[in-house]
Amino acid sequence: MHGHVQTTTGNEPIFMIKVSVYRPDLTLIDRAYTNDDGSYSVDVPAGETVTVRFDTHHSLNNADSWQPSLVTDVVADDSVPLDRRLVPVGQFADTARGIDVLAAFLLASVVEGPEYADHATTRLSQIKQNTLFLQHIQTALLQHFTEQADA
Repeated sequence: MHGHVQTTTGNEPIFMIKVSVYRPDLTLIDRAYTNDDGSYSVDVPAGETVTVRFDTHHSLNNADSWQPSLVTDVVADDSVPLDRRLVPVGQFADTARGIDVLAAFLLASVVEGPEYADHATTRLSQIKQNTLFLQHIQTALLQHFTEQADA
């Protein structure tokens, strides 16, 4: 599986985004980081249905720069790239992107450890959601990561 990660606003490549690939039971298959031109490649058995999370890593200098993204039920294929565009922290996310960002944080709440929580709270607190329902989900996720960071 391969593709490119770019900005939503200028189509610029984003360096050092962690691309994590999971089985349906959320076991990690493989992970990689994007390079200078935003491209990545991960080893996934062809034909396997996977979930792919695009996110920052807590130890990198871009940890508070980009909102995560999630693609579920993707059939792994080396012939078609899986490209993604990420929302910068602090910018408005339309409804579809807002759902995408919150879904990625929801998955992270299950698979990431406490070291992820500080950066998650920073990014979650800066999402500008446009529906009350998404704001409620954002608040619940923010509470979860705040409690995890304080533990």
